[in-house]
Amino acid sequence: QVQLVESGGGLVQAGGSLRLSCAASGRTFSTYAMTWFRQAPGKEREFVATVTRSGDNTYYADSVKGRFTISRDIAKNAVYLQMNSLKPEDTAVYYCAPRTRPSLSAYDRRSYEYWGQGTQVTVSS
Repeated sequence: QVQLVESGGGLVQAGGSLRLSCAASGRTFSTYAMTWFRQAPGKEREFVATVTRSGDNTYYADSVKGRFTISRDIAKNAVYLQMNSLKPEDTAVYYCAPRTRPSLSAYDRRSYEYWGQGTQVTVSS
């Protein structure tokens, strides 16, 4: 079992920045790659960014590349998402998840069994 708690969301103007945090507990955190997804109203949950188990490699959705940075602190069992140059289209609930089914693509929600409650990010124009 894995417990996940996301925080750091809020209301920000376009062009601003936010830093999201995800605190994980339960099964060995360092065993899994960690991923951020987001879900806007009326839309499906979509991949945002992922970081490998070691933290050495990261991958991003094209829509956030160059603006967002994912990182992890294994000692603290935490994952972060630094979001800069925010746009109104970034408005969504953001979720972190451990990739417990690595045989599937990181972009595929079926790779993930556990989800937190999410944190709301709202970007005003």
